[in-house]
Parts: sequence; C-alpha cells; structure tokens
Amino acid sequence: MRRAARTDLNQKMIVSALREAGATVQHLHGVGQGCPDIAVGHRSLTYLMEIKAPGGSLTPQQLEWHQNWRGHAIVVENVEDALRAIGVIDAD
Repeated sequence: MRRAARTDLNQKMIVSALREAGATVQHLHGVGQGCPDIAVGHRSLTYLMEIKAPGGSLTPQQLEWHQNWRGHAIVVENVEDALRAIGVIDAD
C-alpha cells in the first residue's frame, strides 16, 4: 500500500516564484516511486525538480531515481535555488 504523497512546506512558494518568472509548472509528487515533485518548463526547456526543506535529504527511493535518471534533475530547497536552476538568476 502506497502512502499519500507529502509536499514540503516551501513547495507552494517555490512554485509561485517559478510561475511569476514565466515558467509553467506541473506537479508530479503524486507519481511516487522517487519521481521529482515538479516538472518546470522555461524557455523551451524542461527541468525536473525535487523540492526539499532546507537541510532535507533524499529518501532511498528518490536517491535511486536520481542515480538512474539519464536526464536533468535537480534538488532545490528555496526560491533562489529554483530560479537559479532555470537561469532566471545567476549562479554564485
């Protein structure tokens, strides 16, 4: 039996900021099996993002998913991480 998908408290703020920056966002957290929380479309590119609370870590299932994924996926903890990932703000 699969448990209900849980979202981190910062997800709503990150999704809102991405949309304000002109990105489209599709929630994926209900997919399970380690799949990232959101798909983000921006400037004809797609980014898969796992949203974690600051200091949070990937579950074993998420870690396995990220190790096996052959595309681009990133873990973000805050709005700045997410906007940096899609190139809206410069990397440090």
